Amino acid sequence: MKLSTERILTTHVGSLPRPQDVVDQLFAQDRGDAMDAAIFDAIMHRAVADVVRQQAESGIDIVSDGEMSKISYATYIRHRLTGFAPGQVPRATPRDLDEFPEYRDRLAQEGGTPKYLRPVCKGAITVKDNAPLERDLGNFREALQAVNVTEAFMSAASPGVIAVFQPNEFYPTHAAYLDALANAMKSEYEAIVRAGFVVQIDCPDLAMGRHIKFRDASDDEFLRNAAMQVEALNYALSNVPADRARMHVCWGNYSGPHTHDIPLKQILPIVLKAKPMALLVEASNPRHAHEWQIWRDVKLPDDKVIVPGVLDSTSNFVEHPELVAERIMNFANLVGRERVIAGTDCGFGTFAGFGAVHPSITWAKFRALSEGAAIASQKLWG
Repeated sequence: MKLSTERILTTHVGSLPRPQDVVDQLFAQDRGDAMDAAIFDAIMHRAVADVVRQQAESGIDIVSDGEMSKISYATYIRHRLTGFAPGQVPRATPRDLDEFPEYRDRLAQEGGTPKYLRPVCKGAITVKDNAPLERDLGNFREALQAVNVTEAFMSAASPGVIAVFQPNEFYPTHAAYLDALANAMKSEYEAIVRAGFVVQIDCPDLAMGRHIKFRDASDDEFLRNAAMQVEALNYALSNVPADRARMHVCWGNYSGPHTHDIPLKQILPIVLKAKPMALLVEASNPRHAHEWQIWRDVKLPDDKVIVPGVLDSTSNFVEHPELVAERIMNFANLVGRERVIAGTDCGFGTFAGFGAVHPSITWAKFRALSEGAAIASQKLWG
């Protein structure tokens, strides 16, 4: 994993806005419509090339494929693993939104809720088809040949995020469900690293899960389950070096009150036991922007680096580069400049066809990120 040894490097969480033709293909695939595989592949190939180029032009050092081929960060697994089928299980809403029902309902009316089919585990989980992953790896590898960037990463769902957000109607316990998922996802993580990329594990289960699946549980129960999810992740990464993995923890990429978000400090003892070297965490939105201060009291382990979100991913405000630099400096002054990479709070295309930030503004935000990192680098290195 490349680190900020000479200047502050920039990256993001992974998902980026999909063009409309990509969105149309993904929803047709999700519905099970008859499709022309050659057209699907050609559209994804072009979309990955375009999104990698746009990242490079915006000044992002560590780029992704934008999750172009995935309808969402976690439900894409229905097309790669056995045992999942579309179900009619109602989606739980975040506890904070339920306390403001008029606002919750307005979000839904404005299209602020996902429209994809929800996978439900109804059978034994195994790897069904490696071809989609191999196509993703090939498209990304080819796209990178046309740009000059520092490093590349590819996102993958954690066993915990699948288990927490995709209902289980087959396995007798949460632990058994997690175990099956860890065994199935293990090969995806290893393939990404074998292809030469850093693997990013998406883990909103370790924070957002508190006010959704575990909304009526005690903190102790949530933390016990979070520890179990980290253990499953570490097993799935057993053949992946820590410095080839990063993990993203968040409280939900939606504009809401977030009044029931569990504090970062409360989950850190468990989060820091996860194997990945880099921790991506929200640090810009109004509910978590203050949490950089906890690193005065909590020691970042010597074998880890932090990738704080210095851009908010739910607002169309373009952050001023000086503010971006200030946020970077807050972390660098506490944990050391070489152990900070500038990132984003969450993705800008968590679900295909939906994103709070307009696509064109995403790239303006990325340019501000690059400019802010340059300002911080000048202050830190002179």
